[in-house]
Amino acid sequence: MVTGESVDTGPTQPDVAVVGGGPIGWAIAWRCATRGLRVVVHDPAPGSGASQVAAGMLAPVAEAYFGERELTGLLTESASRWPGFAAELTEATGVDIGYRTEGTLMVGLTADDLAEARRLWAYQQGLGLPVTPLRPSQLREREPALAPRVRGGALAATDHQVDPRRLVPALRLAAERAGAVLVAEPVRRLSEITAGVTVVAAGCGAAALTGLPVRPVKGQVLRLRAPDGAPPGFRHVIRGYADGEHVYLVPREGGEVVVGATVEERSDLEVSAGAVLRLLRAAVDLLPEIAEYDLVETTAGLRPGTPDNAPILGPLPGHPGVLVAAGHHRHGIVLTPVTADLITDLVTGGGGPEPLLAPFRPDRFDDLPGGVGVTATSSTFQPVTEVDTWN
Repeated sequence: MVTGESVDTGPTQPDVAVVGGGPIGWAIAWRCATRGLRVVVHDPAPGSGASQVAAGMLAPVAEAYFGERELTGLLTESASRWPGFAAELTEATGVDIGYRTEGTLMVGLTADDLAEARRLWAYQQGLGLPVTPLRPSQLREREPALAPRVRGGALAATDHQVDPRRLVPALRLAAERAGAVLVAEPVRRLSEITAGVTVVAAGCGAAALTGLPVRPVKGQVLRLRAPDGAPPGFRHVIRGYADGEHVYLVPREGGEVVVGATVEERSDLEVSAGAVLRLLRAAVDLLPEIAEYDLVETTAGLRPGTPDNAPILGPLPGHPGVLVAAGHHRHGIVLTPVTADLITDLVTGGGGPEPLLAPFRPDRFDDLPGGVGVTATSSTFQPVTEVDTWN
């Protein structure tokens, strides 16, 4: 832990080494650097991971699923920080990160689709989340391009979006302007790092570095473009069920539409014809005009999943001076602000124990087969006076 002024760790040793140059890693680096700490970020290809494929939905309401109450609380808290976070980042860099606040429409194409969706909306409303049911006519008042067959839907007005392909370069620029330095080399063992505090924000790579149960979850995503570069014919993010197929459509400035995504328990990065077919068919069922758009990109990425679908945040058990900020699964973009704030507070020793962190600590996996295998008390984050050497 670094408390108060930067720790005197020698002329070349940084106070903080962040492993991973995705949105989480760069946001932590930015926050730490603005507090006067010497920060390095280790990544041979920053911004090339899951964020390059991500749609950028900031959706604590639409992503509130059964059995994930504590995660929903963290998503909601982070989403509430996004307006200020986006404004601060834009002011620091002058970069438009594509932050949009039109909200999200959740829809069901058939009666069965709508029944399934309504069960989830009822659960979300039971959590106190802002879900406003809409009749088909009300849906089409908001989005005339929706198919006449759509049976009903709901508005999640507080579910917004950002463009990850703009966000990550902006975070890097902000961090570097604040003094962070990129080391464009891979880290194969944490013993290679010399720093007061090491933060592992390496996505799926966190498993090999820490032994924590982070696994790759494949997602295939499409990018379309409206004819002649015109704006898409809809403004809201659309999330829907179409004959049992779940799909989302995210409109971007410049005519781009992101369509996704599959969820597959595999680790290859191949794009399959079947996945493209299913996603396009569901998208066209909900928004028929999509059939006239150009298909400009098909990609696959690997989300860093965990056994409970929640992120891993906090001290690595048994290894003083090592913090983990990984396992964000499908929520890495929306959780960027709160993760950066919580981890930076741990690094600097500010704010005392944070209740938000308690459900997401790494030691919650100690009892799993292959877990880190130490008691919870050993995960206390202690001040670092010399670098640990472990593999």
